[in-house]
Amino acid sequence: MSADDSSTGDDATGALFGGEDAPARGKAYEVLARKYRPRRFEDLIGQEAMVRTLSNAFETGRIAHGFMLTGVRGVGKTTTARLLARALNYEPAADAKGKKGKSGGPSIHLDPPGEHCEAIMASRHPDVLELDAASRTGVADMRDLLDSARYGPVSARYKVYIIDEVHMLSNASFNALLKTLEEPPPHLKFIFATTEIRKVPVTVLSRCQRFDLKRLDTGELANHLGNVADKEGANVSEEALALIARAAEGSVRDALSLLDQAIVQTTDGEAVSGGAVRQMLGLGDRARLLDAFEKAVTGDAKGALAEARDQVAGGADPAVILKDILDIAADISVAQATGDDWSPAGPADWADRTRALAQRLTPAQAARNWQLLLSGYNDLMIAPDPATALNMVVIRLAAASTLPSPEEAARMIAEGSRPPGKDASPLKASPQAPGGVESFADMLAAMDEMREVALQVDAERFVRTAHFSPGKLACALAPGAPQGLLGRLKSFLEDITELDWIVEETETDAESVRERERREKAERIEDAKLHPTIAATLAAIPGAVILDVILDAVPLENQDGQDNLPSNVIPLKTRRPA
Repeated sequence: MSADDSSTGDDATGALFGGEDAPARGKAYEVLARKYRPRRFEDLIGQEAMVRTLSNAFETGRIAHGFMLTGVRGVGKTTTARLLARALNYEPAADAKGKKGKSGGPSIHLDPPGEHCEAIMASRHPDVLELDAASRTGVADMRDLLDSARYGPVSARYKVYIIDEVHMLSNASFNALLKTLEEPPPHLKFIFATTEIRKVPVTVLSRCQRFDLKRLDTGELANHLGNVADKEGANVSEEALALIARAAEGSVRDALSLLDQAIVQTTDGEAVSGGAVRQMLGLGDRARLLDAFEKAVTGDAKGALAEARDQVAGGADPAVILKDILDIAADISVAQATGDDWSPAGPADWADRTRALAQRLTPAQAARNWQLLLSGYNDLMIAPDPATALNMVVIRLAAASTLPSPEEAARMIAEGSRPPGKDASPLKASPQAPGGVESFADMLAAMDEMREVALQVDAERFVRTAHFSPGKLACALAPGAPQGLLGRLKSFLEDITELDWIVEETETDAESVRERERREKAERIEDAKLHPTIAATLAAIPGAVILDVILDAVPLENQDGQDNLPSNVIPLKTRRPA
């Protein structure tokens, strides 16, 4: 059909395939993740160390024959591989008169694009082969690849093999690759990319230069998203950019994909708000989550529950809400540790409120809140009703706020005092210590009462007590003590006293309960041998021995004299144990 005939075509058909009103005839929309893929090494953000190493290597001519790129999803492994392939094969493009510039060999400076650059970036250059190891895992595939490696490049300087997700190759494929990878032909270069570096055999890693592409921090990623939004003419609020950057977890590709989705949340030119992004991602309102956290750590369980319930009712995922609260707890600890150097991504009021909470809590309280929330997050993952689990975590956090801070609890233990609001007299003067355990004997009695027979026997046989006070047990262990005995004692004491105990091993001349009993028994027997009647009995009966001496088994004297004593009992007077 001629150009004139096309003008008489059906209007609907023309509109369908991109008529005059179409913004770009026959051209599909290019997503931001592809449109803003780096085309020069200078465009890579957050990978300065790798770019510096490669720049020095290319300038000095010390270019390796194998490269291993590793990192999480979306940090630029495949893009970096293509940039490397361009740099290895960089040839200045011809000018308008068809004259080429002088080539100085491989170059990391890719501006202006060279003769092979466009084809390499489009994955259609005959000398740059991009392979997916997930679909070509067998040794036969690797054998075919290596057979073709013997032939030189068609038009470029090097033949470059880019193997993505290389960890998915079979062991036989790796073994087949080793010899060629160690001593490749001069015209051959290997570039590997993987997200699972630990699955790559060390024999392969040792033959490559390894580069770990790092995640981008939230602030750096939010700035990049802001620049992209400006180039697209999109009005995206600072809060929305921060929320997208947090949700991307350091992945540039994920962040750009989310930004692509966020831009179309409004079509009338209005700014994309944080609320719109929260609704898009199923997130909670950060400001209201700060309210919930603040109420929880101040003991206002009712108010904290109301905030959490409202967020869930608004469509937020309970797991995402709890993860955001975990981020708040972590930000507080980081703000305490770094002080004025802390610079979070997001609106200024987020940072101001987080700093205020950091000043209100002690570092140990902040760490305790993190542990409580992390434990609660694990519980939420297996709970039948995530919303109920979220409520219980909030209640747990509020309940912990009424406890003494860890620093205050340690001071009270050291001073032997009660928590505020209770009897502040020393523990030794109080009628009962926490859990009713003031001494080692109290601990043994508690074990007997709770039927902890095995632990009680081990404690009596092997523990030589040097010091015992509420919260601390210092002791030595007799030879033959079972492994983990101190840990079992610590767990038992913490369970019955609800205190954090220090159970440590130290040197001491003390005896265990059983050792003391054996010593006292031996002393009683030696005292009994000095009694005239017993001495005469032992002398009159060859081989007779005293097995034991039981003190006060029967009264030594009674109103009827000693006529009522059993015939086999001899009254003694002997020293008693101290």
